[in-house]
Amino acid sequence: MTYCVGLYLNEGLVLLSDTRTNAGVDHISTFGKMHVEEIPGERMIAMLTSGNLAISQAVWNRLQEGVWLDGQLHTLRDVPTMFRAAQLTGQAVRAVFDTDGPALRAQGITFDVALLLGGQIGGQPQRLFMIYAAGNFIEATADTPFLQVGEHKYGKPILDRVVTPDTTLVDGVKLALISMDSTLRSNLTVGMPLDLLVYREGTQRVTLRKRITEDEPYFRLVREGWSNSLRDAYRAMPVPDWVPG
Repeated sequence: MTYCVGLYLNEGLVLLSDTRTNAGVDHISTFGKMHVEEIPGERMIAMLTSGNLAISQAVWNRLQEGVWLDGQLHTLRDVPTMFRAAQLTGQAVRAVFDTDGPALRAQGITFDVALLLGGQIGGQPQRLFMIYAAGNFIEATADTPFLQVGEHKYGKPILDRVVTPDTTLVDGVKLALISMDSTLRSNLTVGMPLDLLVYREGTQRVTLRKRITEDEPYFRLVREGWSNSLRDAYRAMPVPDWVPG
């Protein structure tokens, strides 16, 4: 399994993914699940993947080679808008399903894939989409300024409570890492290292891309600081007066 999260903020985008793949308890591997298409100053598009690794890799490879959309062959390097990029990615998912779906069904394997696609093209607004296995998608908005795929339930509560469009990129990085740490502690199918991408709105280029390993000092600080803060918070809560002493 995996966990990927994208924050849609006024200042830009924060994208974070783990790298663990799990095909059984004795077959655990590390694969990057973050893919980036960048023409500096013109476009920056990032895709985070969850689900079946073979399916997600096939989708990305099709997007590199070209996918037919409305009678024309396109890649992420030439689509005119982020909406068209989401449509193209959905079409790539459907194309992989058409090719591999029957064989997967014959083996009793579910067509399992979910993607986050975020970025900005030219002077158009930045956008962030979540694309489902059927090829359809939803978009992050000011009301819902983050999207998640994979094992999202453990890392969602902190984001629900805190993230708003006005959250800064720096705070967004901190919150994404806390969300990921909560997931790492509760689900063994999500694992290190992590891939982080920060995009500042209006730049059309990657602002920061970093692989975070177990020995990253700041991530250790976040993990320990958050755990200590939670312990202090619950200890500071008053005891209910209706519980026998």
